Amino acid sequence: MSEEILINVTPMETRVALIENGLLQEIFIERPGSRGHVGDIFLGRVVRVMPGMEAAFVDIGLERAAFIHNTDVTPIGPDGFEVRDDSAAPVQQLLRDGQSIVVQVAKDAISSKGARLTTHLTLPSRNLVFLPRSRHIGISQRLEDEQERERLLTLLNSCLEEEGVAEQGGYIIRTAAEGADAESLKSDIHFLHRLWDAVKRRIQRGGEVTTLYRDVPVYMRTMRDLITSSVEKIRVDNEESYLEITRFMEEFIPDTAAVVELYRGDRPIFDVYGVEDEINRALSRKVKLKSGGDLVIDQTEAMTTIDVNTGGYLGSRNHAETVLKTNLEAANAIARQLRVRNLGGIIILDFIDMQDEEHQRQVQRMLAKALEKDPARTTITGISQLGLIEMTRKRTRESLGQLMCSPCPVCEGRGIQKSAETVCYEIFREIMRVAKAFENDVLLVMASQLVVDRLLDEDSAALADLEELVGKTVKFEVEPMYTQEQFDVVLF
Repeated sequence: MSEEILINVTPMETRVALIENGLLQEIFIERPGSRGHVGDIFLGRVVRVMPGMEAAFVDIGLERAAFIHNTDVTPIGPDGFEVRDDSAAPVQQLLRDGQSIVVQVAKDAISSKGARLTTHLTLPSRNLVFLPRSRHIGISQRLEDEQERERLLTLLNSCLEEEGVAEQGGYIIRTAAEGADAESLKSDIHFLHRLWDAVKRRIQRGGEVTTLYRDVPVYMRTMRDLITSSVEKIRVDNEESYLEITRFMEEFIPDTAAVVELYRGDRPIFDVYGVEDEINRALSRKVKLKSGGDLVIDQTEAMTTIDVNTGGYLGSRNHAETVLKTNLEAANAIARQLRVRNLGGIIILDFIDMQDEEHQRQVQRMLAKALEKDPARTTITGISQLGLIEMTRKRTRESLGQLMCSPCPVCEGRGIQKSAETVCYEIFREIMRVAKAFENDVLLVMASQLVVDRLLDEDSAALADLEELVGKTVKFEVEPMYTQEQFDVVLF
Protein backbone atom coordinates (compact mmCIF):
# COMPACT_ATOMS: atom_id res chain seq x y z
CA MET A 1 0.00 0.00 0.00
CA SER A 2 1.54 3.31 -1.10
CA GLU A 3 0.42 6.62 0.38
CA GLU A 4 1.03 10.25 -0.53
CA ILE A 5 0.11 13.41 1.32
CA LEU A 6 -0.62 16.57 -0.66
CA ILE A 7 -0.66 19.91 1.18
CA ASN A 8 -2.18 23.01 -0.42
CA VAL A 9 -1.59 26.20 1.60
CA THR A 10 -3.14 29.55 0.63
CA PRO A 11 -4.02 32.70 2.61
CA MET A 12 -7.71 31.70 2.42
CA GLU A 13 -7.51 28.07 3.51
CA THR A 14 -5.23 25.09 4.07
CA ARG A 15 -6.14 21.71 2.60
CA VAL A 16 -4.48 18.35 3.19
CA ALA A 17 -5.28 15.30 1.06
CA LEU A 18 -4.32 11.71 1.93
CA ILE A 19 -3.91 9.66 -1.26
CA GLU A 20 -3.79 5.87 -1.03
CA ASN A 21 -2.97 3.81 -4.13
CA GLY A 22 -3.93 6.78 -6.31
CA LEU A 23 -7.31 7.38 -4.63
CA LEU A 24 -8.30 10.18 -2.27
CA GLN A 25 -9.00 8.71 1.18
CA GLU A 26 -9.28 11.75 3.43
CA ILE A 27 -9.42 15.50 3.03
CA PHE A 28 -8.79 18.03 5.82
CA ILE A 29 -9.80 21.66 5.30
CA GLU A 30 -8.98 24.51 7.66
CA ARG A 31 -10.24 28.05 7.12
CA PRO A 32 -9.43 31.13 9.21
CA GLY A 33 -13.06 31.72 10.18
CA SER A 34 -13.98 28.08 10.80
CA ARG A 35 -10.89 26.44 12.22
CA GLY A 36 -11.77 23.48 14.43
CA HIS A 37 -11.11 23.45 18.16
CA VAL A 38 -10.81 19.72 18.92
CA GLY A 39 -7.89 19.30 21.33
CA ASP A 40 -7.82 22.97 22.35
CA ILE A 41 -7.81 23.67 26.11
CA PHE A 42 -9.74 26.61 27.58
CA LEU A 43 -10.30 28.30 30.90
CA GLY A 44 -14.09 28.48 30.74
CA ARG A 45 -16.93 29.68 32.91
CA VAL A 46 -20.08 27.69 33.69
CA VAL A 47 -23.05 29.76 32.52
CA ARG A 48 -25.88 27.34 33.28
CA VAL A 49 -26.17 24.05 35.14
CA MET A 50 -29.07 21.86 33.98
CA PRO A 51 -29.81 19.08 36.52
CA GLY A 52 -32.58 17.65 34.32
CA MET A 53 -30.02 16.92 31.57
CA GLU A 54 -27.12 16.13 33.95
CA ALA A 55 -25.11 18.66 31.96
CA ALA A 56 -24.02 22.29 31.86
CA PHE A 57 -23.32 25.03 29.33
CA VAL A 58 -19.84 26.54 29.50
CA ASP A 59 -18.62 29.81 27.98
CA ILE A 60 -15.21 29.21 26.38
CA GLY A 61 -15.18 32.32 24.21
CA LEU A 62 -16.74 30.78 21.10
CA GLU A 63 -19.86 31.98 19.29
CA ARG A 64 -22.05 29.36 21.01
CA ALA A 65 -21.77 28.14 24.57
CA ALA A 66 -20.17 24.69 24.75
CA PHE A 67 -21.76 21.63 26.40
CA ILE A 68 -20.37 19.31 29.08
CA HIS A 69 -22.08 16.19 30.45
CA ASN A 70 -21.58 15.07 34.04
CA THR A 71 -19.87 11.87 32.79
CA ASP A 72 -17.18 14.10 31.22
CA VAL A 73 -16.47 15.93 34.50
CA THR A 74 -13.88 14.16 36.63
CA PRO A 75 -13.20 15.63 40.12
CA ILE A 76 -9.59 16.58 40.88
CA GLY A 77 -8.11 15.36 44.18
CA PRO A 78 -5.77 17.30 46.54
CA ASP A 79 -2.76 15.81 44.69
CA GLY A 80 -3.90 17.36 41.39
CA PHE A 81 -4.90 14.04 39.84
CA GLU A 82 -8.32 12.81 38.72
CA VAL A 83 -10.46 10.92 41.21
CA ARG A 84 -11.94 8.14 39.10
CA ASP A 85 -15.39 6.76 39.97
CA ASP A 86 -17.49 4.41 37.84
CA SER A 87 -20.71 6.18 38.86
CA ALA A 88 -20.88 9.85 37.79
CA ALA A 89 -22.07 12.27 40.48
CA PRO A 90 -25.08 14.54 39.82
CA VAL A 91 -24.01 17.57 37.80
CA GLN A 92 -25.08 20.05 40.50
CA GLN A 93 -22.53 18.43 42.86
CA LEU A 94 -19.77 18.83 40.27
CA LEU A 95 -20.46 22.29 38.82
CA ARG A 96 -22.12 25.55 39.80
CA ASP A 97 -23.12 28.65 37.83
CA GLY A 98 -20.25 31.13 37.47
CA GLN A 99 -17.57 28.56 38.30
CA SER A 100 -14.23 28.71 36.41
CA ILE A 101 -13.27 25.36 34.88
CA VAL A 102 -10.42 24.03 32.73
CA VAL A 103 -11.85 22.06 29.81
CA GLN A 104 -10.77 20.54 26.51
CA VAL A 105 -12.85 20.37 23.32
CA ALA A 106 -13.71 16.74 22.48
CA LYS A 107 -16.06 17.51 19.56
CA ASP A 108 -16.38 20.64 17.46
CA ALA A 109 -19.63 22.56 17.20
CA ILE A 110 -21.73 20.87 14.52
CA SER A 111 -24.83 22.45 12.96
CA SER A 112 -26.82 24.05 15.80
CA LYS A 113 -25.01 22.13 18.58
CA GLY A 114 -22.20 23.74 20.57
CA ALA A 115 -18.81 22.11 21.11
CA ARG A 116 -18.65 19.06 23.42
CA LEU A 117 -16.22 19.42 26.34
CA THR A 118 -14.36 17.22 28.80
CA THR A 119 -12.20 17.86 31.88
CA HIS A 120 -10.09 14.80 31.02
CA LEU A 121 -7.12 16.67 29.51
CA THR A 122 -4.77 15.14 26.92
CA LEU A 123 -1.75 16.57 25.11
CA PRO A 124 -0.50 14.73 21.99
CA SER A 125 2.98 14.39 20.56
CA ARG A 126 4.34 12.22 17.78
CA ASN A 127 4.57 8.95 19.75
CA LEU A 128 2.68 9.63 22.98
CA VAL A 129 -0.45 11.20 24.40
CA PHE A 130 0.16 12.81 27.80
CA LEU A 131 -2.54 12.61 30.49
CA PRO A 132 -1.38 15.32 32.94
CA ARG A 133 -4.10 14.59 35.51
CA SER A 134 -3.96 10.80 35.38
CA ARG A 135 -1.48 8.01 36.22
CA HIS A 136 -2.86 5.62 33.59
CA ILE A 137 -0.39 3.97 31.21
CA GLY A 138 -1.96 2.53 28.04
CA ILE A 139 -1.27 1.68 24.41
CA SER A 140 -3.21 2.07 21.17
CA GLN A 141 -5.44 -0.89 20.31
CA ARG A 142 -4.34 -0.53 16.69
CA LEU A 143 -0.92 -1.87 17.66
CA GLU A 144 -1.75 -5.56 17.42
CA ASP A 145 1.70 -7.20 17.67
CA GLU A 146 1.85 -8.44 21.28
CA GLN A 147 5.67 -8.48 21.37
CA GLU A 148 5.83 -4.87 20.15
CA ARG A 149 3.19 -3.82 22.67
CA GLU A 150 5.18 -5.40 25.51
CA ARG A 151 8.44 -3.84 24.26
CA LEU A 152 6.94 -0.32 24.05
CA LEU A 153 5.24 -0.50 27.47
CA THR A 154 8.48 -1.71 29.10
CA LEU A 155 10.50 0.94 27.24
CA LEU A 156 8.12 3.74 28.26
CA ASN A 157 8.19 2.77 31.94
CA SER A 158 11.97 2.60 31.80
CA CYS A 159 12.19 6.07 30.18
CA LEU A 160 9.82 7.57 32.77
CA GLU A 161 11.94 6.13 35.61
CA GLU A 162 15.16 7.46 34.06
CA GLU A 163 13.67 10.93 33.60
CA GLY A 164 12.22 10.95 37.12
CA VAL A 165 8.67 11.68 35.99
CA ALA A 166 7.04 8.30 36.59
CA GLU A 167 4.47 9.75 39.00
CA GLN A 168 3.88 13.04 37.15
CA GLY A 169 1.16 11.99 34.72
CA GLY A 170 -0.13 9.18 32.55
CA TYR A 171 0.61 8.22 28.94
CA ILE A 172 -0.94 6.44 26.01
CA ILE A 173 1.44 5.04 23.42
CA ARG A 174 0.20 5.97 19.93
CA THR A 175 0.13 3.73 16.85
CA ALA A 176 2.86 5.91 15.29
CA ALA A 177 5.26 4.76 18.06
CA GLU A 178 5.66 1.32 16.46
CA GLY A 179 9.41 0.68 16.23
CA ALA A 180 10.30 3.77 18.28
CA ASP A 181 13.50 3.79 20.37
CA ALA A 182 14.19 5.20 23.84
CA GLU A 183 15.50 8.55 22.54
CA SER A 184 12.28 9.14 20.59
CA LEU A 185 10.14 8.49 23.66
CA LYS A 186 12.35 10.64 25.91
CA SER A 187 12.19 13.50 23.41
CA ASP A 188 8.39 13.31 23.44
CA ILE A 189 8.28 13.16 27.26
CA HIS A 190 10.42 16.34 27.53
CA PHE A 191 8.29 18.15 24.96
CA LEU A 192 4.99 17.19 26.64
CA HIS A 193 6.15 18.22 30.11
CA ARG A 194 7.36 21.61 28.81
CA LEU A 195 4.00 22.07 27.12
CA TRP A 196 2.04 21.16 30.27
CA ASP A 197 4.18 23.49 32.39
CA ALA A 198 3.25 26.36 30.04
CA VAL A 199 -0.45 25.44 30.29
CA LYS A 200 -0.24 25.25 34.11
CA ARG A 201 1.28 28.75 34.29
CA ARG A 202 -1.64 30.11 32.26
CA ILE A 203 -4.15 28.27 34.49
CA GLN A 204 -2.56 29.76 37.63
CA ARG A 205 -2.93 33.27 36.25
CA GLY A 206 -6.71 32.64 36.13
CA GLY A 207 -8.87 35.61 35.17
CA GLU A 208 -11.28 35.81 32.27
CA VAL A 209 -12.35 33.09 29.82
CA THR A 210 -9.27 32.40 27.68
CA THR A 211 -7.49 29.87 25.47
CA LEU A 212 -4.83 27.94 27.40
CA TYR A 213 -3.57 25.72 24.58
CA ARG A 214 -4.19 25.73 20.85
CA ASP A 215 -3.46 22.69 18.71
CA VAL A 216 -1.05 23.14 15.78
CA PRO A 217 -2.28 23.98 12.22
CA VAL A 218 -3.81 21.19 10.16
CA TYR A 219 -0.68 20.53 8.06
CA MET A 220 1.41 20.06 11.23
CA ARG A 221 -1.24 17.79 12.78
CA THR A 222 -1.00 15.72 9.61
CA MET A 223 2.74 15.26 10.11
CA ARG A 224 2.19 14.28 13.73
CA ASP A 225 -0.80 11.95 13.22
CA LEU A 226 -0.70 10.49 9.70
CA ILE A 227 2.96 9.81 8.91
CA THR A 228 3.68 6.08 8.71
CA SER A 229 6.26 3.95 6.91
CA SER A 230 3.84 3.55 4.00
CA VAL A 231 3.90 7.30 3.18
CA GLU A 232 6.18 7.60 0.14
CA LYS A 233 5.82 11.32 -0.63
CA ILE A 234 4.67 14.51 1.07
CA ARG A 235 4.22 17.32 -1.44
CA VAL A 236 3.75 20.89 -0.19
CA ASP A 237 3.01 23.85 -2.47
CA ASN A 238 4.01 26.60 0.01
CA GLU A 239 7.68 27.27 0.81
CA GLU A 240 7.16 28.58 4.34
CA SER A 241 5.04 25.55 5.29
CA TYR A 242 7.54 23.27 3.55
CA LEU A 243 10.40 24.59 5.72
CA GLU A 244 8.30 24.25 8.90
CA ILE A 245 7.38 20.65 8.03
CA THR A 246 10.99 19.81 7.13
CA ARG A 247 12.24 21.08 10.51
CA PHE A 248 9.58 19.04 12.31
CA MET A 249 10.45 15.89 10.36
CA GLU A 250 14.20 16.28 10.92
CA GLU A 251 13.65 16.66 14.66
CA PHE A 252 10.99 14.03 15.29
CA ILE A 253 11.01 11.61 12.31
CA PRO A 254 14.49 11.92 10.72
CA ASP A 255 14.19 8.56 8.94
CA THR A 256 11.36 9.89 6.74
CA ALA A 257 12.45 13.56 6.35
CA ALA A 258 13.57 12.84 2.76
CA VAL A 259 10.01 12.17 1.57
CA VAL A 260 9.05 15.87 1.96
CA GLU A 261 9.11 17.71 -1.35
CA LEU A 262 8.32 21.31 -2.35
CA TYR A 263 5.89 21.36 -5.28
CA ARG A 264 6.83 24.06 -7.82
CA GLY A 265 4.55 23.15 -10.73
CA ASP A 266 2.54 25.75 -12.66
CA ARG A 267 -0.78 23.96 -12.24
CA PRO A 268 -2.39 23.85 -8.77
CA ILE A 269 -1.28 20.70 -6.93
CA PHE A 270 -4.84 19.47 -6.33
CA ASP A 271 -5.64 19.81 -10.05
CA VAL A 272 -2.61 17.76 -11.09
CA TYR A 273 -3.60 14.85 -8.84
CA GLY A 274 -7.34 15.06 -9.55
CA VAL A 275 -8.21 15.96 -5.94
CA GLU A 276 -10.45 18.90 -6.92
CA ASP A 277 -12.64 16.58 -9.00
CA GLU A 278 -12.76 14.05 -6.15
CA ILE A 279 -13.88 16.74 -3.69
CA ASN A 280 -16.66 17.86 -6.03
CA ARG A 281 -17.78 14.25 -6.45
CA ALA A 282 -17.79 13.86 -2.67
CA LEU A 283 -20.36 16.67 -2.44
CA SER A 284 -22.69 14.83 -4.81
CA ARG A 285 -25.56 12.67 -3.58
CA LYS A 286 -24.71 9.79 -5.94
CA VAL A 287 -21.53 7.76 -6.23
CA LYS A 288 -21.02 5.63 -9.34
CA LEU A 289 -19.56 2.15 -8.89
CA LYS A 290 -17.33 0.52 -11.54
CA SER A 291 -19.81 -2.33 -11.96
CA GLY A 292 -22.51 0.11 -13.07
CA GLY A 293 -24.28 0.25 -9.71
CA ASP A 294 -24.31 3.27 -7.48
CA LEU A 295 -24.57 4.55 -3.91
CA VAL A 296 -27.13 7.16 -2.89
CA ILE A 297 -25.97 9.05 0.23
CA ASP A 298 -28.38 11.22 2.23
CA GLN A 299 -27.13 13.11 5.29
CA THR A 300 -29.74 14.32 7.79
CA GLU A 301 -29.63 15.81 11.29
CA ALA A 302 -30.27 12.43 12.96
CA MET A 303 -28.37 10.01 10.74
CA THR A 304 -26.86 9.27 7.35
CA THR A 305 -28.42 6.69 5.04
CA ILE A 306 -26.56 4.96 2.20
CA ASP A 307 -28.58 3.01 -0.37
CA VAL A 308 -26.92 0.54 -2.76
CA ASN A 309 -28.43 0.09 -6.26
CA THR A 310 -27.43 -2.33 -9.03
CA GLY A 311 -27.97 0.34 -11.69
CA GLY A 312 -27.18 -0.97 -15.15
CA TYR A 313 -25.09 -3.93 -14.02
CA LEU A 314 -26.64 -7.21 -15.19
CA GLY A 315 -23.92 -9.67 -14.18
CA SER A 316 -22.50 -12.63 -16.02
CA ARG A 317 -24.19 -15.63 -14.39
CA ASN A 318 -27.23 -15.17 -12.18
CA HIS A 319 -29.02 -12.60 -10.07
CA ALA A 320 -27.49 -13.70 -6.73
CA GLU A 321 -23.94 -13.31 -8.07
CA THR A 322 -24.80 -9.94 -9.57
CA VAL A 323 -26.09 -8.73 -6.20
CA LEU A 324 -23.07 -10.14 -4.31
CA LYS A 325 -20.55 -8.53 -6.69
CA THR A 326 -22.28 -5.15 -6.44
CA ASN A 327 -22.58 -5.32 -2.64
CA LEU A 328 -18.90 -6.30 -2.22
CA GLU A 329 -17.82 -3.37 -4.38
CA ALA A 330 -20.24 -1.10 -2.50
CA ALA A 331 -18.78 -2.15 0.88
CA ASN A 332 -15.33 -0.92 -0.18
CA ALA A 333 -16.76 2.25 -1.70
CA ILE A 334 -18.81 3.01 1.44
CA ALA A 335 -15.74 2.73 3.71
CA ARG A 336 -13.88 5.18 1.47
CA GLN A 337 -16.79 7.62 1.21
CA LEU A 338 -17.18 7.73 5.00
CA ARG A 339 -13.57 8.90 5.28
CA VAL A 340 -13.58 11.29 2.31
CA ARG A 341 -16.86 12.93 3.38
CA ASN A 342 -16.03 12.57 7.11
CA LEU A 343 -19.51 11.22 7.85
CA GLY A 344 -20.15 10.43 11.50
CA GLY A 345 -22.84 9.51 13.98
CA ILE A 346 -25.46 6.87 13.13
CA ILE A 347 -25.17 5.46 9.60
CA ILE A 348 -27.72 3.06 8.03
CA LEU A 349 -26.52 0.94 5.10
CA ASP A 350 -29.14 -0.52 2.78
CA PHE A 351 -27.36 -3.14 0.70
CA ILE A 352 -29.21 -4.94 -2.08
CA ASP A 353 -31.21 -7.84 -0.54
CA MET A 354 -29.32 -11.13 -0.35
CA GLN A 355 -31.05 -14.42 0.42
CA ASP A 356 -27.85 -16.46 0.79
CA GLU A 357 -26.52 -16.15 4.38
CA GLU A 358 -22.96 -16.85 3.21
CA HIS A 359 -23.23 -13.90 0.80
CA GLN A 360 -24.40 -11.73 3.70
CA ARG A 361 -21.38 -12.79 5.78
CA GLN A 362 -19.02 -12.06 2.88
CA VAL A 363 -20.36 -8.52 2.57
CA GLN A 364 -20.11 -7.93 6.34
CA ARG A 365 -16.51 -9.21 6.35
CA MET A 366 -15.60 -7.01 3.39
CA LEU A 367 -17.11 -3.94 5.10
CA ALA A 368 -15.33 -4.68 8.40
CA LYS A 369 -12.00 -5.17 6.61
CA ALA A 370 -12.39 -1.95 4.62
CA LEU A 371 -13.18 -0.02 7.81
CA GLU A 372 -10.01 -1.27 9.54
CA LYS A 373 -8.01 1.47 7.77
CA ASP A 374 -10.32 4.18 9.11
CA PRO A 375 -8.67 6.11 11.98
CA ALA A 376 -12.11 7.08 13.35
CA ARG A 377 -13.67 4.51 15.71
CA THR A 378 -16.48 2.51 14.06
CA THR A 379 -18.94 -0.14 15.26
CA ILE A 380 -21.05 -2.37 12.99
CA THR A 381 -24.12 -4.53 13.62
CA GLY A 382 -25.14 -7.61 11.69
CA ILE A 383 -27.69 -7.49 8.86
CA SER A 384 -31.13 -6.89 10.38
CA GLN A 385 -34.41 -8.59 9.43
CA LEU A 386 -35.05 -5.66 7.09
CA GLY A 387 -31.72 -6.23 5.34
CA LEU A 388 -30.02 -3.17 6.87
CA ILE A 389 -26.63 -2.78 8.53
CA GLU A 390 -26.51 -0.21 11.30
CA MET A 391 -23.17 1.33 12.19
CA THR A 392 -21.68 4.30 14.01
CA ARG A 393 -18.58 6.32 13.22
CA LYS A 394 -17.04 8.69 15.75
CA ARG A 395 -17.79 12.29 14.84
CA THR A 396 -15.41 14.99 16.08
CA ARG A 397 -15.75 17.67 13.40
CA GLU A 398 -18.11 18.79 10.67
CA SER A 399 -18.52 16.63 7.58
CA LEU A 400 -17.16 17.79 4.23
CA GLY A 401 -20.67 18.78 3.11
CA GLN A 402 -21.38 20.76 6.28
CA LEU A 403 -18.03 22.56 5.98
CA MET A 404 -18.21 23.42 2.28
CA CYS A 405 -21.94 23.84 1.66
CA SER A 406 -24.93 25.77 3.03
CA PRO A 407 -28.66 25.00 2.73
CA CYS A 408 -30.25 26.02 -0.56
CA PRO A 409 -32.15 29.32 -0.04
CA VAL A 410 -34.79 28.22 -2.59
CA CYS A 411 -35.78 24.86 -1.08
CA GLU A 412 -34.38 25.62 2.42
CA GLY A 413 -32.44 22.38 2.50
CA ARG A 414 -35.34 20.07 1.52
CA GLY A 415 -33.71 19.18 -1.78
CA ILE A 416 -37.08 19.52 -3.54
CA GLN A 417 -39.53 22.33 -4.31
CA LYS A 418 -43.25 22.49 -5.05
CA SER A 419 -44.12 21.91 -8.69
CA ALA A 420 -45.45 24.75 -10.85
CA GLU A 421 -48.84 22.94 -10.92
CA THR A 422 -49.03 22.86 -7.09
CA VAL A 423 -48.15 26.57 -6.86
CA CYS A 424 -50.86 27.42 -9.44
CA TYR A 425 -53.51 25.69 -7.34
CA GLU A 426 -52.26 27.54 -4.25
CA ILE A 427 -52.68 30.80 -6.19
CA PHE A 428 -56.25 29.83 -7.10
CA ARG A 429 -57.08 29.28 -3.42
CA GLU A 430 -55.49 32.59 -2.45
CA ILE A 431 -57.48 34.40 -5.17
CA MET A 432 -60.71 33.00 -3.68
CA ARG A 433 -59.71 34.16 -0.16
CA VAL A 434 -58.76 37.68 -1.32
CA ALA A 435 -61.86 38.00 -3.55
CA LYS A 436 -64.16 37.35 -0.57
CA ALA A 437 -62.34 39.85 1.65
CA PHE A 438 -62.13 42.83 -0.76
CA GLU A 439 -64.46 44.43 -3.31
CA ASN A 440 -61.89 45.40 -5.97
CA ASP A 441 -62.76 44.30 -9.50
CA VAL A 442 -59.19 43.46 -10.49
CA LEU A 443 -56.57 41.33 -8.73
CA LEU A 444 -52.85 41.16 -9.62
CA VAL A 445 -50.88 37.92 -9.29
CA MET A 446 -47.10 38.30 -9.02
CA ALA A 447 -45.17 35.03 -9.53
CA SER A 448 -42.17 33.43 -11.25
CA GLN A 449 -42.02 33.09 -15.06
CA LEU A 450 -42.67 29.33 -15.02
CA VAL A 451 -45.79 29.66 -12.86
CA VAL A 452 -47.23 32.59 -14.86
CA ASP A 453 -46.64 30.68 -18.12
CA ARG A 454 -48.57 27.70 -16.75
CA LEU A 455 -51.46 29.88 -15.53
CA LEU A 456 -51.81 31.37 -19.00
CA ASP A 457 -51.42 28.05 -20.83
CA GLU A 458 -52.29 24.66 -19.25
CA ASP A 459 -54.45 26.21 -16.51
CA SER A 460 -56.05 28.97 -18.60
CA ALA A 461 -59.45 27.21 -18.75
CA ALA A 462 -59.48 26.71 -14.96
CA LEU A 463 -58.49 30.37 -14.56
CA ALA A 464 -61.40 31.52 -16.73
CA ASP A 465 -63.81 29.46 -14.63
CA LEU A 466 -62.33 30.96 -11.46
CA GLU A 467 -62.70 34.55 -12.75
CA GLU A 468 -66.35 33.84 -13.50
CA LEU A 469 -66.85 32.27 -10.06
CA VAL A 470 -65.40 35.21 -8.09
CA GLY A 471 -66.62 37.89 -10.51
CA LYS A 472 -63.21 39.56 -10.82
CA THR A 473 -60.53 40.02 -13.47
CA VAL A 474 -57.12 38.53 -12.70
CA LYS A 475 -53.96 40.05 -14.20
CA PHE A 476 -50.43 38.64 -14.06
CA GLU A 477 -46.94 40.04 -13.61
CA VAL A 478 -43.68 38.09 -13.77
CA GLU A 479 -41.43 38.82 -10.81
CA PRO A 480 -37.87 37.74 -11.83
CA MET A 481 -36.61 37.64 -8.23
CA TYR A 482 -39.30 35.20 -7.04
CA THR A 483 -38.51 31.52 -6.62
CA GLN A 484 -40.92 28.94 -8.05
CA GLU A 485 -42.77 28.70 -4.72
CA GLN A 486 -43.13 32.44 -4.12
CA PHE A 487 -46.18 34.46 -5.20
CA ASP A 488 -48.37 37.37 -4.12
CA VAL A 489 -52.02 38.17 -4.86
CA VAL A 490 -52.56 41.92 -4.44
CA LEU A 491 -55.32 44.47 -5.15
CA PHE A 492 -54.87 46.21 -8.50
